[in-house]
Amino acid sequence: MDQITLIVSIVIAAGAGLGLGKIVFTAKAGKEREEAEKEAKRILADAESKAESLRKEKELQAKEKFIHLKAEHESEVQKKNQSMQSREQSVQSKEQAFKQKENTLNQKLEQASRKENELEQKKQQLERASQNIAQQEQELSKSHQKMVQALEKVAGLSADQARSQLMESLVDEARSRSSASIKEIVDEAKLSAHKQAKKVVIETIQRCATEHSIENSISVFQIKNDEIKGQIIGREGRNIRALEAATGVEFQVDDTPEAIILSCFDPLRREIARIALHRLVSDGRIHPARIEEVVAKTKKQIEEEIVEIGERTCIDLGIHGLHADLVRLVGKMRYRSSYGQNLLQHSREVANLCATMASELGLNPKLAKRAGLLHDIGKVPDDQPDLPHALLGMQLAEKCKEHPIICNAIGAHHDEIEMTDPISAIVQACDAISGSRPGARREVVEGYIKRLKELENLAQSFKGVEKAFAIQAGRELRVVVEAEKVSDEQSDLMSVELSQRIQSEMQYPGQIKVTVIREKRAVAYAK
Repeated sequence: MDQITLIVSIVIAAGAGLGLGKIVFTAKAGKEREEAEKEAKRILADAESKAESLRKEKELQAKEKFIHLKAEHESEVQKKNQSMQSREQSVQSKEQAFKQKENTLNQKLEQASRKENELEQKKQQLERASQNIAQQEQELSKSHQKMVQALEKVAGLSADQARSQLMESLVDEARSRSSASIKEIVDEAKLSAHKQAKKVVIETIQRCATEHSIENSISVFQIKNDEIKGQIIGREGRNIRALEAATGVEFQVDDTPEAIILSCFDPLRREIARIALHRLVSDGRIHPARIEEVVAKTKKQIEEEIVEIGERTCIDLGIHGLHADLVRLVGKMRYRSSYGQNLLQHSREVANLCATMASELGLNPKLAKRAGLLHDIGKVPDDQPDLPHALLGMQLAEKCKEHPIICNAIGAHHDEIEMTDPISAIVQACDAISGSRPGARREVVEGYIKRLKELENLAQSFKGVEKAFAIQAGRELRVVVEAEKVSDEQSDLMSVELSQRIQSEMQYPGQIKVTVIREKRAVAYAK
């Protein structure tokens, strides 16, 4: 019973609790709903106020933009109206100008028509005058023919015969006068220019006097005793074959006492072979491997000496800023020769001659000296293309960015190209001066004799020449003419023509003096 009462009380208490909780929950939920509705109303009111303010703000912005666009449109319309007005004014001004031009053209056309009428009248007058002149010419020709016929009857000669005689007399007179004028011009030129030119050249040569050495194609290597010859030859000639293969030089080991002959046309190879052979003999170890090693070291040493010689030459001559390739080629000139004359010595002499002559003539001596040193640079490059040495040297100088005047002087010193500066002529003259000195160059006997014969044959090809002699080593040509066939005036012309033909047809160093000799002898005997 108590348990049932307890359970019933518990159930009643639980039900009461549930009811009370439901009432509390319902009251709380109602409060929260009221608060939410208030909050929603507040948010809605705020949103409506913000939307109203935004709408008003946008309306203001739209009005302002509309006003701005309207103002821009009005300004553009105003500008277009102004441009239209200016165009209308320009069109009106052009129309007025066109009307003025039209009026002026009409006036010019009227003037042209008047002038055309005047020209037509003058043309008719000229035609009438030409007809009158033609009639007068016909009358004059008839009278001229009558006079010619009368003169032919009196003189006993036809008009063609008289004309030919007159032409012959005029030609003879013109020749005599031209020869006399040529002689006067030549004498005057000699008086005015020969002394000054001779003075400049002589002073230049005297200030730059140098010694000349003749380069040969062989060198003689002295040894202490003939036993060394066997070591140089080696077993079955292997040492001498190795030497010749490494140096490119022919070694002549013969019965000449205490001497070995080195034969080669290239002085650089001969010098390498001589130094290498001296080192091998001094060391005593002579075999093919050692030969190749010594020759390689000698070549390297000679290459260094070449650069040193080029630098020393530039320092001695006061030439600065020369390209390294050109310095090497200048040093290599020491081992080259031209007609037996050492090329470096020749180039140094030409450089000094050019500087002196340029100073005397008021030109740039530094450019002249530089051009004189480099004028034969085309003779010593490692590769030898099929080009004259003057053009090859000019290309090398252009490649090394030398001055255009120097490049032209190098290329024109043998007339391969046209001279563009007086320094080019100075280089050509100084090259001839250096090469034409007595003993400076060695010529082959056959070529020397051939040149003398060519000179004499060229002189004998002229009419009236009796004999011709080339004297003073081919530097003077004396021509003896027949007095009956050649007059004094013709002998003067012959000397000039012969010198011009020698210049154009022959190659020679220096200059050749042409002397034409005419002698008249009258012989009679008293018995």
